[in-house]
Amino acid sequence: MRYYLIAGEASGDLHGGNLLKALQQRDAQAEFRAWGGDRMEEAGAVLVRHVRELAFMGFWEVAVNLRTILGLLKEARQDMLAWKPDVVILIDYPGFNLRMAAAAKAAGIPVIWYISPQVWAWKAGRVKTLRSRVDELYAILPFEKAFYAARGMDIHFAGHPLLDEIARRQALGERGPESSTAAAQHPTEKPWIALLPGSRKQEISRMLPVMLEVARKHPQREFALAGLRQIGEDSYRGFQLPDNVKLHMDATYQVLERSHAALVTSGTATLETALFGVPEVVLYRGNALSFAIARQLVKVPFISLVNLVLERELVTELVQGQMVPDQVDRELRRLLDDPVHAGAIKQGYAELLMRLGGVGASDRVATGIVRFLQAREH
Repeated sequence: MRYYLIAGEASGDLHGGNLLKALQQRDAQAEFRAWGGDRMEEAGAVLVRHVRELAFMGFWEVAVNLRTILGLLKEARQDMLAWKPDVVILIDYPGFNLRMAAAAKAAGIPVIWYISPQVWAWKAGRVKTLRSRVDELYAILPFEKAFYAARGMDIHFAGHPLLDEIARRQALGERGPESSTAAAQHPTEKPWIALLPGSRKQEISRMLPVMLEVARKHPQREFALAGLRQIGEDSYRGFQLPDNVKLHMDATYQVLERSHAALVTSGTATLETALFGVPEVVLYRGNALSFAIARQLVKVPFISLVNLVLERELVTELVQGQMVPDQVDRELRRLLDDPVHAGAIKQGYAELLMRLGGVGASDRVATGIVRFLQAREH
């Protein structure tokens, strides 16, 4: 079978890469062509475009890059139709992928959507669009199945693929970076405070300066900055890192394994941090216009996946004007100095783990896709 996949950001590339490996185990003749990243390429996909070229986030950012985005959509449609895949697999990235779903459907190509777009947060009307354009939809958050069912769409709950990735690391015994003398000498201790500033340059430019200002308030503590090679090492060093902040490229999980607290930009990283048992403060600051529009449209009580899945505030969220160094520092000190507070967060993480569906998401989705395609052949 020929599989055409589209992911638009780093987390989609990660989960897409794991899905490709699971599909290969079930389809020895599988061919993959993708819009993705390093993980999908390593898993055997021929890349058309890298996710670093696709990371547009926020109303204002999309508006000013609209010509580029429309050009990419045209390229994707032409490339997909020329390659003639047996199935198109769309991974999150709704603004782009909903249009690609329409193009595939019009060409008679079946469409699988993996990782439901967050229509429960805003644009619930998109459920009707998804129903008309998507043959099978796999969600990764436990409350999504009931949300779709209430709107007349039967979907699959796959469980969260981050559990697979973490289980894989544990099985392989992967170790963290050895650049910290304290970590090397005391491997059972967690000597660092993790800084996770996001996966897009525009996020990092807003989040990292505040994180570094907080780090300067703790000169005796070590901070580990988790960077991404797709962003580029110079992009981080350009912020003049303090002496107590060490940069670790493509080592987010290794950093979390060695950290006892974290400052985290809202997104998938909030869930990753929780699954490593690290108490965190969740931060977010976006373009003022984009955020003002989103505040009118988004209908969810929290911005972090941890709190959304638990349906209560477990980890503190500091958004927009709240995200100033002094306030962030106060919340970080609560994590570091109040063992009752930190302990309550860790207890909440245990409940979170139970809700996420257990390991095996990639295998379940791959099995479902192959069965769907086999059924179409008969």
